[in-house]
Amino acid sequence: MLAGAVSVGGLASTFISPAIGWLIDKYGARTVLTSSIMILGVTTFLTGWATIPITFYVTYGIGRIIFSSPVQIGSSVVVSRWFIQKRGRANGILTFCHSIGMTGFPLMASILIGIYGWQVAWHLLGVGVWVIALLPVFLLLAETPESVGLLPDGDKETSIASTETNTTAIIEEISWTLKEALKTPALWQLALAGGLLFVIHSGTNTHMAAFFQDAGLTSNQAAAAVSLNAIFTGLGGLGWGWTIEKIKARYCYAMVAALMSVCSILFSTADTVTEAWIYASLFGTALGGMLVVPSVAMADYFGRSSLGTIRGFTEPFVSFSQAVGALLSGLVFDLTGNYNYAFYTLSIVALMAILLTITATVPIHQDNKKG
Repeated sequence: MLAGAVSVGGLASTFISPAIGWLIDKYGARTVLTSSIMILGVTTFLTGWATIPITFYVTYGIGRIIFSSPVQIGSSVVVSRWFIQKRGRANGILTFCHSIGMTGFPLMASILIGIYGWQVAWHLLGVGVWVIALLPVFLLLAETPESVGLLPDGDKETSIASTETNTTAIIEEISWTLKEALKTPALWQLALAGGLLFVIHSGTNTHMAAFFQDAGLTSNQAAAAVSLNAIFTGLGGLGWGWTIEKIKARYCYAMVAALMSVCSILFSTADTVTEAWIYASLFGTALGGMLVVPSVAMADYFGRSSLGTIRGFTEPFVSFSQAVGALLSGLVFDLTGNYNYAFYTLSIVALMAILLTITATVPIHQDNKKG
């Protein structure tokens, strides 16, 4: 029932994400995030009173939609609009904070459940959403540096003028509309590759603890592997954020996919605690890149002005793939009695992503063509 609520929320966000992206460009990320976080706090609070499945599906499912769509799209769009040259590092820090939440909030929830019980814990987490997220978003968020009299990356007016002859800078600031972007092979290649990577992500992470226990680890050892995976997701995000500023986005994308392919094969050979922890950490490092590189690539390829709408169009590839990946690995296990064939399949999926990304060259906008 828990997994079903996650899947329902993920699938629903597949249909909602395009509208969310359009709303971010139309009314601003501040408005969308503020209203979304208010709703998230309410649904989290109400989950504490959910005592029948349908109520739980409604409250938890809505929360999952908000996390999968407006929170993910809105936060990365704002960061990508504030930075150009330092966009990789900025998105890396965003992913690192995401990892802190993944590691810290389950621990905090378990402590609250131990003290107050699960119902009161849900109420406290709902209030915590408003205190931790709502006030900063409502009071401090600025859509773009230009909206508060600044320039991207903290540049001065003179430094912008001095780079007018820099072809890369000009291309990065070309504004693509969604209609224009849809006509480029690069958009479809990046969107499909991102979806394939999330098939691997959900197909592995959803079943990781169960797989390691089947391989002979205790529940505590398997939990430690999952924790290492989350920790290295944050650290990997920082590393990939720095790397994508030094290497072309499509090569970084392909490198992330290659690492995920290698990790999928390695998982099938894990039969000791040390191997499990090392492979889980490596996979976490790859996931850090999966969370950073696509966001940076979309902004670098298509500019900032319609980024919300473009991300809203590509996000359903992610949410749908998350549902497919978890289901795929589960079905393979039910049919074969182990996860090995699932890992082999996911490795092949990663090879497809490598082919798509490494050939996704930066499109040239009509305004930037000569003649």
